[in-house]
Amino acid sequence: METKDEFLRQKHVQFFVRCLQVLPQRYSGLDTSRMTVAFFAISGLDMLGSLSAIEKDRDNIIEWIYALQVLPDRDGSNLNMCGFRGSTTIGSSFSQKEGKMETIYDSGHIAMTYTALATLLILGNDLSQINKKAILAGLKNLQLPDGSYYPVPEGSENDMRFVYCASCICYILDDWSGMDVESAVRYIKNSMSYEGAIGQGPDLEAHGGSTFCAIASLALMNRLEHTFTAKKLQKLKRWCLCRQQSGFDGRPNKPVDTCYSFWVGATLKLLDVYDLSNAKFNRAFLMETQNHLTGGFSKWPSHNPDALHAYFGVCGLSLLGESGVEKMHPALNISERAANHLHRLHHQWRQNT
Repeated sequence: METKDEFLRQKHVQFFVRCLQVLPQRYSGLDTSRMTVAFFAISGLDMLGSLSAIEKDRDNIIEWIYALQVLPDRDGSNLNMCGFRGSTTIGSSFSQKEGKMETIYDSGHIAMTYTALATLLILGNDLSQINKKAILAGLKNLQLPDGSYYPVPEGSENDMRFVYCASCICYILDDWSGMDVESAVRYIKNSMSYEGAIGQGPDLEAHGGSTFCAIASLALMNRLEHTFTAKKLQKLKRWCLCRQQSGFDGRPNKPVDTCYSFWVGATLKLLDVYDLSNAKFNRAFLMETQNHLTGGFSKWPSHNPDALHAYFGVCGLSLLGESGVEKMHPALNISERAANHLHRLHHQWRQNT
């Protein structure tokens, strides 16, 4: 007999497997972002120590990811467009192998590039088919003079989310030539609000998600200790700790939400004050958003589960040290196991240069 406080690990495994198969109609709006949905599901299985559930499909998934790499034309042009697309909605699989791009809108997307690289690592791939030069050239083209990033070369919104994606890409590829680091650090510093935390950009409201993106970026750059004064760091830690009611909210006067058990929880981990939060209250809220019928976690209690909140619910439990959940690398948002695989690749690459 299941209890309301029991972590239903196997049901969550089944939920993530289904996310890689047929999704409900309400997911149709995410058709251009299939890469991110796949990341949530595959990284979720990894966090549950259950990649064996998709072992027979591993090679096919890896091939699918590489098929979405936007490569330069045969003459080496269009480097600024390179990265990974989220699906075949705009460009065909391996389309660059035929020569020219099919459409001017067939370009890499910074979030899809990050999640593609992270998923390849999770699946144990060695990244040998990555066109590193093209990805870094495409990334460099996305950075604005203020240090922030567009997600696509055609132009779009620019904010802290994409600074984080760029930081992860550079860290994974062990090459920071795709970023003007000083400019990015300045953007992060300028985005600290009067509240003591960090918004999506300068003069914007502080938010749990953008605060994670900023702090994790600084951690990956190895700049976390020296960017803010001790007084500002104390104010930042206090703001994050004040986000806890039962679980965590994303900003003052908002309801608690499953995903902030990761966004704010991981920030507290990186700031080395996670132990000051209330683990009992946090876990109790996560158990309220756990779906006992289908598995997965929802945004709020009594709502339908979805891939994003299911994944970050599991990550929140990882930070709590839940039995049956793997430890994670908070800054990269992947398991410690996958991060260790990356660090072994880094060692090999450095030896070969």
